[in-house]
Amino acid sequence: MAHFAQLDENNVVVQVIAVGDEYEQTGEQLYAEIAGGVWKRTSYNTSGGVHMGGGTPFRKNYAGVGFTYDEQRDAFIPPQPFASWVLDEQSCQWKAPIDQPVDWQNYVWNETTQTWVNA
Repeated sequence: MAHFAQLDENNVVVQVIAVGDEYEQTGEQLYAEIAGGVWKRTSYNTSGGVHMGGGTPFRKNYAGVGFTYDEQRDAFIPPQPFASWVLDEQSCQWKAPIDQPVDWQNYVWNETTQTWVNA
């Protein structure tokens, strides 16, 4: 399967489609002609700049509706979850000001206190 993301005028993803592998190389141009707008290929197996199957990572993250395509980074960037979080330039994912505890409990970020709290 090949996957393509359609972008709006602000480079925000409005939809992602899956098509046959035969469109892998030509899909961006083909879908621009068929549906209009700008289309960018995205990799279902890429997250945080790592290809989950050991292959070559592609555009840092698999695109999702609401993600932004950054031309300079050639990356799909998810929406910023909280104002205090900063973009990790390597992964193009958002990072909390402090790391989430790793103790097998469920935590959620509290923006007011800038802490992880047990859910």
